[in-house]
Amino acid sequence: MRLLTNGFLSRLTRTGLIARRAETPTGKTSQLEWLRRVSSLETEELLNEFNTSRGGLSAEKVELSRAVWGPNEVARAHRDSAPVRFAKAFVDPFTGILALLAVVSLVTDVILAAPADRDPSTFIIIFAMIAVSGTLRFVQEGKSDDAAAALAKTIQTTCNVELAGEGRVEIPLADVVVGDIVHLASGDIVPADARLIQARDLFLSMSSLTGESLPVERVATPCPAPTDDTRTAGDLDNIVLMGSTVVSGSGVAVVVATGANTMFGGMATSLGAKRGKTAYDEGIASVSKLLLRLMVVMAPLVLVINGLTKGDWLSALLFSLSVAVGLTPEMLPMIVTTCLAKGAVDLSHDRVIVKRLDAIQNLGAMDVLCTDKTGTLTEDHVVLERHLDLMGNEDSRVLRYAFLNSFFETGVRNLIDSAIITRASEETSQGGRGIDADELSANWHLVDEVPFDFERRRVSVVVEHKDGRRRMVTKGAIEEVLQVCTEVEYGGRVVPLGDDMREKVLTTAYDLADKGMRVLGVARKADPADVGVLSGEDEQGMTLIGYLAFLDPPKRSAAQAVAALREHGVTTKVLTGDSLRVACTVCETIGLHVEGTLDGAAVAQLSDEELEGRVEHVTVFAKLSPDQKVRVVRALRTRGHVVGFMGDGVNDAAAMGASDCGVSVDSGADVAKEAADIILLEKDLGVLENGIVEGRRTFFNMNKYVKMTASSNFGNIFSVLVASVFLPFLPMTAVQLLLLNFIYDCACTAIPWDNVDARELRAPQAWRSGSIASFMRWIGPTSSVVDIMTFVLLLFWVCPTVAGGTWSAIAGNPSAAALFTATFQACWFVESMCTQVLFVHLVRTERIPFVQSMADWRVLLLDAGAIVLSLVIPITGVGAALGMAPLPVAFLAVLPVVVAAYAALVLVVRRAYVRRFGRLL
Repeated sequence: MRLLTNGFLSRLTRTGLIARRAETPTGKTSQLEWLRRVSSLETEELLNEFNTSRGGLSAEKVELSRAVWGPNEVARAHRDSAPVRFAKAFVDPFTGILALLAVVSLVTDVILAAPADRDPSTFIIIFAMIAVSGTLRFVQEGKSDDAAAALAKTIQTTCNVELAGEGRVEIPLADVVVGDIVHLASGDIVPADARLIQARDLFLSMSSLTGESLPVERVATPCPAPTDDTRTAGDLDNIVLMGSTVVSGSGVAVVVATGANTMFGGMATSLGAKRGKTAYDEGIASVSKLLLRLMVVMAPLVLVINGLTKGDWLSALLFSLSVAVGLTPEMLPMIVTTCLAKGAVDLSHDRVIVKRLDAIQNLGAMDVLCTDKTGTLTEDHVVLERHLDLMGNEDSRVLRYAFLNSFFETGVRNLIDSAIITRASEETSQGGRGIDADELSANWHLVDEVPFDFERRRVSVVVEHKDGRRRMVTKGAIEEVLQVCTEVEYGGRVVPLGDDMREKVLTTAYDLADKGMRVLGVARKADPADVGVLSGEDEQGMTLIGYLAFLDPPKRSAAQAVAALREHGVTTKVLTGDSLRVACTVCETIGLHVEGTLDGAAVAQLSDEELEGRVEHVTVFAKLSPDQKVRVVRALRTRGHVVGFMGDGVNDAAAMGASDCGVSVDSGADVAKEAADIILLEKDLGVLENGIVEGRRTFFNMNKYVKMTASSNFGNIFSVLVASVFLPFLPMTAVQLLLLNFIYDCACTAIPWDNVDARELRAPQAWRSGSIASFMRWIGPTSSVVDIMTFVLLLFWVCPTVAGGTWSAIAGNPSAAALFTATFQACWFVESMCTQVLFVHLVRTERIPFVQSMADWRVLLLDAGAIVLSLVIPITGVGAALGMAPLPVAFLAVLPVVVAAYAALVLVVRRAYVRRFGRLL
């Protein structure tokens, strides 16, 4: 404990922060008071307060701080322990109805029965069904969760901290502790609440806490507390809050609170604003509502009909509850989770990491992909091809000024800056080219800067020479640089920037852009404002001196990838901050037809409704700000599209959050990776196209299970309604019906591995409750036709042969009536299982089943096992306990004919359905 010197531990206790770890995280007032206090401290006082130094904490102090404060994790949803997950596996309607039936059986067959008649076998069988069902769900969902967690660990957001004896190192956000010295740069996520001790033009986005999209500046100077302190955390100019993102500039800060003790953790929110419903969420909700409505109608109807016709209201109630469960695809959560987890693992083999499992379905449902140009359609290898004066001649002076700007700016150096510095270094090494990068970096130093932002679209630095000369150098998009210029250097003279000269400048720039080059302007100004006073308002009265023309050649694979996306029904739209002409040239080079264009200025003039009317027919959106990208994505979604957004920069994060599926790359900015649902280990549209196909395969198998199970169960319940009206007994007991559903659902657990026809992967797939309803109405009653035929055969031929007469003839013989009923129920149980299993293969494809399209071997194996099990159960003690009789030979002889008739009828109806609705599933 001596490591916590200078009264550190006593101060922690005195300020109440250690105690607050035991409080609920909603007590933000005390945390705010703490931030106000550390905000007012001088730098040395701050370092002493946390027993740290500019060189960082030692390894021992890090461990001690973590022991006192805990890990840097907010109160997020965590995975339950194994016992809790095992218990939750039994919490579902299927298990609930089985448990109710088990209780009724225990009371009637054991507790209230005479000693000689006590038979616990039914209770034991039902209990075994509950145990197997819950255990299966627990094991399978556990495997899926493990797979998802393992994939999530492969993508980790880090931050840059100073450690004593090691210098600056990258560590995961969760490893940050109180007292750490954190370095912040453009694109970083602030890992914890911290107090700045150094800042240079540091601008943060605090939308995750305040909802305000405009960046705010943060400084390192102490903020003395007023007498009546009513400041919020956002008013403390030297405090950076967990969850904020660095837009531009740089800074160094001391961590003063982590995890639940931060303002972010106190609100128990996740990174960024709460994500809206995606196409997946809306689809699942619509399917659930459909099944719920059907259940509300059918279950009471079955109860009333059976209660009135049979007179046994308890049996009718239990049977109607079983019907309600039968209408529900009770294994849906497990099947969906398994499909998604399997899809995520398969995608990882294609260098695609899934952060959020349900994003796989959204990936498959995507019909519009919005993507940036750089690195996706191009090689992401920017080269400075030309540095020209305004007359179009090579000019080393333009390169010198550009080098000063790129070398001394403190934001994250992008590809443009790297290309400028590389070109300057190359020309320096060649000698005699009019530039010496070493001399420039040694004799000039940075005084101040106005960092780049996506509204101004330019960056300015103020540099000073050893001899006292001071210059302001600005580079940026040519149109935006022209806005702050009043003069130009042309023909060796400085002349006013009039309309004619502006047109000449832009014409030259556009000519270069038409050749696929990205064009920036370079401007200078002598004797700018003093250090500490400089702002964007000082970018005026400047002199334009030349152009920088960069080439980022189109990626060779881009044309093939765009064509493949088009073949799979995905429209590609380019949303870029680059020049419209450059973007259009690249699109034409790779074969992406440009139907229409809009630039940021035009988007700004459109209302949301007007933008919605334009987005359909626009291929390239250029010179967009981050907010405008969000508007375009939302407009497309409002039009009914499932939208994916692929980006890797700070300016892409908000648009990714607004899309159905955000896609980034592992080399992207931290904030972009946090906002993304899918991370590509290779920035290539071809990799994404593989992901889209896998997403569709995953969704198709989920949709297959829902439609097949809901339709098959609906057909069974429709048959039950008919039987309830015309039969003098229940066609199947409640337990038998649940056992039938249980065996069938177990057979369906192999569906996530099923094969999918290539033609089904060519178009986007999305949940459509209307298509499920129509599928149920058309295909479901098909089985009822065969069921009614089976009822007739059983009622008038098979069962009378076994029981010794028709139902009316044996009405006075209880044992014969019981045999009649048991035989009928056993035969329909087997017929239902055979037709349900066959139904899977008849509707899993639009092609000829077993000939043109074969299911996966796992599906075939489990389906065969289900049929064999249904045939065996009636001749075992389990069947006897459930009220079944052995199957008659006559029924076994006619069963293949019934199944064949069912297959023929389904194929006919299937063809009519496809002709009517265009597709089967």
